[in-house]
Amino acid sequence: MTRVAYLDCFSGISGDMLLGALIDAGAGERALRDELAKLDIGGWSLRAERVTRAGIAATLARVELAERAQPHRRLPDVLRIIEASSLGEVARAQSAAVFHALANAEARVHGIAPEEVAFHEVGALDAIVDVVGAVAGLGLLGVERVYCSALPAGGGAARSEHGALPVPAPATLELIAAAGAPLAPPGREPAMELVTPTGAAIATTLATFERPAMTVRAVGHGAGGRDPDGWPNILRLWVGEAERGAARPAMTLVETNIDDMNPEILAYVVDRLLAAGAVDAWLQPIQMKKSRAGVLLSALCAPEREDEIAGLILRETSTLGVRVREVRRHEAQRESLEFESSIGPAAVKVKRLPGEPPRVAPEYEACRRLAESTGRPLIEVYSIVEREALARL
Repeated sequence: MTRVAYLDCFSGISGDMLLGALIDAGAGERALRDELAKLDIGGWSLRAERVTRAGIAATLARVELAERAQPHRRLPDVLRIIEASSLGEVARAQSAAVFHALANAEARVHGIAPEEVAFHEVGALDAIVDVVGAVAGLGLLGVERVYCSALPAGGGAARSEHGALPVPAPATLELIAAAGAPLAPPGREPAMELVTPTGAAIATTLATFERPAMTVRAVGHGAGGRDPDGWPNILRLWVGEAERGAARPAMTLVETNIDDMNPEILAYVVDRLLAAGAVDAWLQPIQMKKSRAGVLLSALCAPEREDEIAGLILRETSTLGVRVREVRRHEAQRESLEFESSIGPAAVKVKRLPGEPPRVAPEYEACRRLAESTGRPLIEVYSIVEREALARL
C-alpha cells in the first residue's frame, strides 16, 4: 500500500492553508515546529488556532515574525538557508525544488535570470517556513505521493510590493502554465486571490494533478486568512492509502505476430498507428512456428481507441487476429517547449518528477533542421538546445 495525500483545492491553496491542513490531519503542531527548527534560522514562530469557515471547523496556521520587515532574498540566499539546515536529504531537495520553481516563474515574469530574482513577498521568512513546513508535514504524515485537484483561477486583484496585480498573480499563472496544471471552470467561489504563488509552487512541484483511488484515513481542513460570507475558504487534505498502481492510468495493449509481410509495409503501419492516436507502437523480432523469423507488432493506446487501433492493424496487415489486454503504466508529468535558441527555432520535451528539477530531451526533427542550417554537428546542436532549454525552466 502507498501512503498518499490529495489536495482538494476547491477554494485554492496557499502555504499557510496547507500548514493548517497538515496540522489538522494529524501532523501535529509541536512535531512540525520541531522539524522547522532544523532550519537553524530564528525570528519566527508558528501558531495554530481552531476557527470556522462557513460553519466548517478548520485549523488556521500563522507564521509570526519577530521583525515584519524582511530582506529581499534571492534564490541563492534561500538555497543556502535550506542546504545549511539539518533537514533530511529528501526534504532539502523538495524544498529547494519549490523555490527553484518560484524563481523560474518570477524570472519569466520580469524577464531576468532566476538567480537575479528578488523574491519580495515569497522570499520573506514566512514563505520559507511555509514551504519547508509543507514538505516536513507531508513527511510527518508518511506521505509518499501527493495528488492535487484542478486549481481555481479566482478573480479581482491582489496586493503586492509592485502594486495591484491581476488574479491569478503573474507568477502563479506562470507556475500553472509551466506544470500544465488544470484550471477548474468558474464556480461559486469569491472573486479574490485563491491560489498564491507559494501555494502554486508547492502544488505544481510536489503533486500530480489527478485524484487517486484511495482509502481515506484522515481529513485535514486548513483555513485561509479571509472569511468571506457564505463560502468555506478552506483547503481540504485527504490522507490515506492507495494500492500500488491504483492511480496509474489504464492503457490497452494491442498485439499480433506476423511472418509474411514486407518490412517496409510494417514500418508504414507503425506510422499509421501513431497517427491514429496510439500512445506508442513498435516492432520486435520473434521466432514463430517452424522456426520462421517473424515480427511482433505492438500498439499501446487509451481504452477508448481499442477498436480503431485493432481495426487498423487488421486492415493494413496480413494478420487474422489481434490480442488485447489491459496494462498500466507510470507516467511523469510532461510538456513540450518551443523556443528561439541562439542558433534558431528549437523544441524539447520537458519531464517533471515530484521533488526533482525538470529534465529536457531535445526533439530530433528540430535539431536535425538546426544542424543542417548551421552546419554544426548534430551532437553539438543537442547540447546547445538542452542547455538553453534548461535555463528557461
